[in-house]
Amino acid sequence: MTSATAYQATAPDAPLEKATIERRALGPNDILIDVKFAGICHSDIHTARNEWGGTTYPVVPGHEIAGIVAEVGTDVTSRKVGDRVGVGCFVDSCGECEACKDGDEQYCTKGVVQTYNSKTYEGEFTNGGYSTQIVVTEKFVLGIPEGVELDVAAPLLCAGITLYSPLKHWGAGPDKKVAIIGMGGLGHIGVKIAHAMGAHVTVLSQTDAKEADGKAYGADEYYATKDTTALKDLQGKFDLILNTVSANLPMGKYLGLLARNGTLVELGVPEKPLEVPAFNLLANRRSFAGSMVGGIAETQEMLDFCAEHHIGAEIEVIAAEKINEAYDRVVKSDVRYRFVIDAATF
Repeated sequence: MTSATAYQATAPDAPLEKATIERRALGPNDILIDVKFAGICHSDIHTARNEWGGTTYPVVPGHEIAGIVAEVGTDVTSRKVGDRVGVGCFVDSCGECEACKDGDEQYCTKGVVQTYNSKTYEGEFTNGGYSTQIVVTEKFVLGIPEGVELDVAAPLLCAGITLYSPLKHWGAGPDKKVAIIGMGGLGHIGVKIAHAMGAHVTVLSQTDAKEADGKAYGADEYYATKDTTALKDLQGKFDLILNTVSANLPMGKYLGLLARNGTLVELGVPEKPLEVPAFNLLANRRSFAGSMVGGIAETQEMLDFCAEHHIGAEIEVIAAEKINEAYDRVVKSDVRYRFVIDAATF
């Protein structure tokens, strides 16, 4: 076993606190990683505060992990000590179901093992990246290319792949008009990736406060949706819309922005069920879909793509003692655009 310093939640209404946790002993196929940076995802907050239900306490959040290989198991061949690596939203899958064989481990039929607050196949509970070290099976450790720094790479392990996967799946490219709803931690990376893929990119955000940023990151157009005339003017325009907002938006209005055969992909998880008017789907043969991160091979592809195109998250690096303050600021949308914890401060 390896002892590590971490920040953990012990109850829904309790602040995260410093603690010592135990990591499993290094097995032959395992990699011990010295965590350098850990991104703060809104999913961390939902879990720490049990807003989705099902949290097992104590829990160490964090599934946007960037670090350096400290030690490798005897059978590890793909990584070596000193390598720059990352860990994303899950750390194991059955490897035998159709989804796993297709490289869609995130949809594992047996149930993917999440990086934190998830029971392993051996019955233990996982703890995430708000920690000085983590032990992960070789297959689920990604290589971070030299073209992207570790701090800005950390959010790519969740936010980056959450946007890259649907953009690739639904064919974003030079002949596609793509809209991104929301210019937050997910949305700003989506703008960068969609632009790098060659798509015509439009941002749909509540206000025009982030318009300069949106256009700097590659948006061709930017509309403030508080102006209700904006949505009327965009009817039938887009081939693909990605909704990054975890709120109950008027989905009928946004479906109306899709062109014939267009698709609206839900990426956020609002507290209440979404209302999707049938007639808005039937018109123009529109589709309403969902997407969850990406498989290991696709996540590596995303990291390589981002390095090639010099894409990283826009971040604010914080010390570990500021985690609780950062959580409150995320809830208030008071960050541009992603908090990243410096693990040296644990």
